[in-house]
Amino acid sequence: MSSLTPPTAERVAAPTEERNPATADIDAVPTVEVLRLLNAEDARVPAAVGAVLPALADVVDETVRRLRAGGRVHYFGAGTSGRVAVMDAAELIPTFGLPPGVVAAHIAGGIKALTIPVEGAEDSVAGGAADAAEVRAGDVVVGLTASGRAPYVAGALRAGRAAGAYTVLVSANPAAALADQADVHLGADTGPEAIAGSTRLKAATAQKLILNGLSTAAMIALGHTYSNLMVDLAPTNTKLRGRVLTILTEATGLPEDVCAKALADADGELKTALVCLLGAVAPDQARRALTAASGQVRAALAASART
Repeated sequence: MSSLTPPTAERVAAPTEERNPATADIDAVPTVEVLRLLNAEDARVPAAVGAVLPALADVVDETVRRLRAGGRVHYFGAGTSGRVAVMDAAELIPTFGLPPGVVAAHIAGGIKALTIPVEGAEDSVAGGAADAAEVRAGDVVVGLTASGRAPYVAGALRAGRAAGAYTVLVSANPAAALADQADVHLGADTGPEAIAGSTRLKAATAQKLILNGLSTAAMIALGHTYSNLMVDLAPTNTKLRGRVLTILTEATGLPEDVCAKALADADGELKTALVCLLGAVAPDQARRALTAASGQVRAALAASART
């Protein structure tokens, strides 16, 4: 008789684990019908996300308040949820000029889990708590788990709450087991997946939409946009350097050569050049106005007009 203890198994009760009657014959239909079935299920996601927008708005407002006070945002997820989190956090850096680490993503199993699944890491409460060791009272902790019960996320949420952080659970299960571990639960009711349990489908899409909404709305509130233009983007490649000029020309209606000169005069600072052009002020005055306005272009322009 073997002395080895067999691995434990758990039957997860969550909508994402249920069989979807609409796709019961998905393996017996032509390819185009497979795609129609998948697309029909995907089409349910925006409404499910729409239902949690009022609660998401509260999360955005609290996140902005904490970021302004010097806090950070931490995403925690396992598997697909962790990969969605890493993608959202990473893209904020070039898109909005956000310093690395202000929004940090933690994935169960570490960075290697981005490309090679480390499925057992999801079951570690201690792993989530360890990854949350850097969380502080002024921070925001966002746990992502499709089923709403991943032990890794449980560990992170509990550690975040113990540190005094603001805690948020993002799931695809309105009755998530971890809901009471978070200050706010954003449970998008996406229903059974097209392939039972394959949460890389609707649940992941909902998580991406929620995180995109959270981070983008927060960046807008913090002044990283003017109108619907990115004015803090980092021009780190040829395409983005061209986009900087495009933003200036679209925002001001002025010729490209005028915008290029203003950008050069502003030492390459897009926001400074924008305030110079729209407010008809010198770069130093534009910088002072932006500093006084906490980086908000509209407020800086209003202040410049009064001086």
